[in-house]
Amino acid sequence: MNNLKKKNQKKQRRHARVRSKIFGTSACPRLAVFRANQHIYAQIIDDQIGKTLVSASSAELKAGAKQTKKTEKSAQVGELVAKKALEKNISEVVFDRGGYQYHGRVKALAEAARSAGLKF
Repeated sequence: MNNLKKKNQKKQRRHARVRSKIFGTSACPRLAVFRANQHIYAQIIDDQIGKTLVSASSAELKAGAKQTKKTEKSAQVGELVAKKALEKNISEVVFDRGGYQYHGRVKALAEAARSAGLKF
């Protein structure tokens, strides 16, 4: 349990370091990513008022998506969050990788959101 606690503390430090430089405004909100073992979640947050404007997750995807790989699900979530954001007239965001490496599922989500029309 001690190694798990150290790993979690390191992730929290990395996230705090990222968050100290990133702040979402109403003009340019923050796209935050949370990666769990099975699912991935994305939220567009306005930090000035402290509200989530748009959210999407791999749990929302259709039942047929369960057969796809996690990276492919992440790309679908990126497209979904970008589509929802564009419906609410949000075109520019700042990306918060949440202490995770910009690699794999996080990178797939970000690139899919960019290709779907979000600017960051």
